[in-house]
Amino acid sequence: MPLVSIITVNFNQPVVTEEFLNSVRTVNGYPDIEVIVVDNGSSHNWTPDWRVRFPDVIFIRSEKNLGFAGGNNLGLRVAQGNYYFLINNDTEFTPRALGKLVAILDQYPEVGMVSPRLHYFEDRNLIQYAGYTPLNYRTGRNRCVGQYEHDRGQYDGQCGPTGYVHGAAMLVRKEAVEKAGPMDPHYFLYFEELDWCERIKKAGYKAYVDLDAVIYHKESVSVGKRSALKEYFMTRNRILFLRKHAPPLSFALFCAYFTLAVVPRNVLRYLRNREYNFIGVFFKAIRWHFTHSSDSPELGYSL
Repeated sequence: MPLVSIITVNFNQPVVTEEFLNSVRTVNGYPDIEVIVVDNGSSHNWTPDWRVRFPDVIFIRSEKNLGFAGGNNLGLRVAQGNYYFLINNDTEFTPRALGKLVAILDQYPEVGMVSPRLHYFEDRNLIQYAGYTPLNYRTGRNRCVGQYEHDRGQYDGQCGPTGYVHGAAMLVRKEAVEKAGPMDPHYFLYFEELDWCERIKKAGYKAYVDLDAVIYHKESVSVGKRSALKEYFMTRNRILFLRKHAPPLSFALFCAYFTLAVVPRNVLRYLRNREYNFIGVFFKAIRWHFTHSSDSPELGYSL
C-alpha cells in the first residue's frame, strides 16, 4: 500500500482541529498514513500541547498566516507519502473514504487528483459536492454538481472525470505535484485548488471525483459562511484565475460581462441586504488588478 500523507491546516480553530484528528482515528481499511497539521499563524500556539496529546501526528508551526495554499505547501514540504490527501480541518472522515480514493489513483495512473463526494456536516443527507462542471471563461462561473440535493442514492457507484476537484478534500499524486508544482500562494484564499487543478491537467493528468467515497464538511468554519474576507478573496481570485488561464478574447468578454452585469447586480444585492461594508470590499478586490500583476504575492490582507 502506498503511504498517504494527510495534510490539514489550522487557523485559530483548535477545537475543530482536535475533532478532525479524532475523526482520523476512525479511518480503517487503510493503515499506511502519516498525519501532518500546519498551524498557520494562529494567535496562540497550540502545537506543544498537541504534540503531547497526539504523539503520532507531525505538527508544523508558522508564525505568519500564509493562506490556505501557503499553509498546505508547508505540509507538502515534509510529506513522505506517495499520495497527498489535502483536507480541511472542518471535515469528518467516513471509515472507508480514504481507501476508496487511494484505489482510484492505484487503478488509473492517468488520474493526478481525486475528490470524494462531500455532504454537509449539519445535514448529513444533504450533498455539497458531487463534482464541478468546467469553468465558463466568459462568465467566470461553473456549477457544483449535486449541491443541495438530498442523497437518494442517485450518485452511488459513480466515478469519473470532473471539471475540478474540491479543495476541502483532494487526494493528489506525488508525481503530479512534482510536474505541476505546489499550490500557488498568490491566491491566499479561494480558487487556489482550481488553479492547481488546471496546472495538473496541463501537466498531462486527469481530475476525478469518486462518488462512493464520502466526507462530511462543516464548510467555512475558519472564515465564516458569509464575511467581508470571503467576499474580497472570492471576487479578487475569480478575476485572478481568469487572468492566468483564460484565452485573451475570452478574458476580454469576461471583463465586459463583469462590468455590465456582475458589478451592478452585486452592488444592488449589498444594498438590499444592508451589507454596506461589502461595497468597499468588492471594489477593493477589483482595484487590486489595476495595481498588481497576475503573479503578485499577497501573503497577508487588510480589509
